[in-house]
Amino acid sequence: MKLTDITSGNLHKEEWEAKGYELPTYDIAAVRKKTHEEPTWLHFGGGNIFRAFPAAMLNDLLNKGLYDSGVIVATTHNYNVIDKVYTPYDNLSLLVSLRADGTVEKKAIASITEALKADEQLSDWARLVEIFRKPSLQMVSFTITEKGYAVNDDDLHRGMHPQLAMGKVCALLHERFLAGRLPVTLQSMDNCSHNGDVVKAGVMKYANQWLSQGLVSKEFVDYLNDETKVTFPWSMIDKITPQPHAKVQELLAADGFDDHDVIQTGRRSVSAPFVNAEETQYLVCEDKYTNGRPPLDKEGVIYTTRETVDKVETMKVTTCLNPLHTAMAIYGCLLGYTLISEEIRDLDIRAFVQKIGYIEAMPVVTDPGILNPYEFIGAFINKRLPNPFMPDTPQRIAMDTSQKLPIRFGETIKKYLARGLDTDNLILIPLVLAGYARYLKGIDDEGKPFEPSSDPLLAELQPIVAPLEIGKADQDFSCLHALYSRADIFGVDLYKAGLGDRIEGMVRELFAGKGSVRKVLHRYAVER
Repeated sequence: MKLTDITSGNLHKEEWEAKGYELPTYDIAAVRKKTHEEPTWLHFGGGNIFRAFPAAMLNDLLNKGLYDSGVIVATTHNYNVIDKVYTPYDNLSLLVSLRADGTVEKKAIASITEALKADEQLSDWARLVEIFRKPSLQMVSFTITEKGYAVNDDDLHRGMHPQLAMGKVCALLHERFLAGRLPVTLQSMDNCSHNGDVVKAGVMKYANQWLSQGLVSKEFVDYLNDETKVTFPWSMIDKITPQPHAKVQELLAADGFDDHDVIQTGRRSVSAPFVNAEETQYLVCEDKYTNGRPPLDKEGVIYTTRETVDKVETMKVTTCLNPLHTAMAIYGCLLGYTLISEEIRDLDIRAFVQKIGYIEAMPVVTDPGILNPYEFIGAFINKRLPNPFMPDTPQRIAMDTSQKLPIRFGETIKKYLARGLDTDNLILIPLVLAGYARYLKGIDDEGKPFEPSSDPLLAELQPIVAPLEIGKADQDFSCLHALYSRADIFGVDLYKAGLGDRIEGMVRELFAGKGSVRKVLHRYAVER
């Protein structure tokens, strides 16, 4: 059983279906032909979240006969993804949805019709130019991570031959402008705040630089700023798509599915012909499209106002999901857990995250109206986290923690202060921040060293806690002032917020000796 059997004519449908695989029911060749001639949707970023979520939704639309066009994917760097993950499998993939009830859904995804390398030195560039010049193109979407929108001076000064993603997109938009100022929408589907503005800011930096160099006309810049022609809607996305996991590999191998190998696509990145993902997913988009859009609302996408998207994002990021994930990541690493699904069964951890969400953060929650915050937390804690087949790890979630803390906890603290709420009611959020100092030390609750996950500030922050020792009596904790006074990391100076001394006291408890993390967590989360 190989993915290419689906398009090569060698498919033994009965064998696949007998083993629980859902196959495309639409005419793949016809969809590919239609998409090539009249493309409506181009997506930048060929990673797991794209294949498991937007492309899978489109696949379901095609299966139901509710749409007749596919999606074209492009990458702006790491072309190994195209060469190793897309091309050998005829752009097909397998989505393995891991359900909370312990069952598994296996679905072949054939909605991706082309996979292109966005490099003007390669032949695919001409095809991208052709796509951008097509009046049929409605949406250009992105899952390139927040880092993918970065712009630097070197690239800005390469003229109209940029190497970074936003520069390449700007150059392609110039082609669309030259083709008749055709309308289009650029829709970020990345998990970053106000993501549409992030896209626009990147594109406009190149456009304005090129205007100053006389490479483009003012009319092109005006076109990008004309909301009847080009829009950059906001969105909020939520779906966990971890790296391919050995348990899933074993399951597929036992079925006789041949395409279960994990593929090295970069120095630190891996992929596979299959994607393992949780079943729960949310995509909320600002409904601001200039040339129409694929009917993804028929598969659960919520189209709404910008204000509502902002509220949903604020609810998720500052109250109902992301803070709970980070709390679990820090203490999961300290307590030696390697799977989130196992960690949430820990009664101390469960009480910890429940009380953070339902009690400490809820007084300042932003209710978007379209999703209930209490139900959102409930689904996260009771359905998503305990999923026995979700191979997500606290170590993965702990990546870049220094960049996450100001939003995930700092915003709640700032709202408490702004609204005059009693910060003495904040106990477990300070405990998360205290746990961060113990985490930076890189010694778990058993006294064993561990390697903290990658973080751009790790080399800067670890020396702050270096003088502290586990189990040493009467040591000086004043070094922590250099950590907890940093508003860039915590959103506020925690001493000025009245929480610094309390957090220092908690750190002292966490450093008391072997087993102190467990004792402190239980006392604050369960006994109080």
